[in-house]
Amino acid sequence: MTEVRWLDDAEQHAWRSFLRGQALVLEGINSDVVENSALTLNEYEVLVRLSECEDRRTRMSNLAKDLVHSRSRLTHTVSRLEKAGYVERFPCPDDRRGIICGLTDAGFERLANAAPDHVESVRARMIDRLEREEFLELGRIFAKLVASEESPAT
Repeated sequence: MTEVRWLDDAEQHAWRSFLRGQALVLEGINSDVVENSALTLNEYEVLVRLSECEDRRTRMSNLAKDLVHSRSRLTHTVSRLEKAGYVERFPCPDDRRGIICGLTDAGFERLANAAPDHVESVRARMIDRLEREEFLELGRIFAKLVASEESPAT
């Protein structure tokens, strides 16, 4: 059995600060988005991702991967957005098992109206609380973590 490499006090403090900090920031932004646009942060992110896709549509499986959501979680979120008329789902023409999710014009308009308040929330709750270089370094750190998680195992 391999010996456990326990966190030292500084590492434990950093880890717990990360957990609490990211939870507080995301919960605060979610609250702001709900209050200002009646969308959850998850719903907002689905609309954003679809708006960035070619023809504003993509496979549900790709959307789940990009958002790091389980397929069932994404299905629930998309169902709410579909009932509101912001997205539509239809069979993938290339694969009968696949489902395409597309952003409707109403969904794009909803996103456009919600975006300014969302950006202000992100700035107020995170970006403006850090020095610019700290924020950019945080982005570099997380890009490194994402790359290591998404690279094939050797």
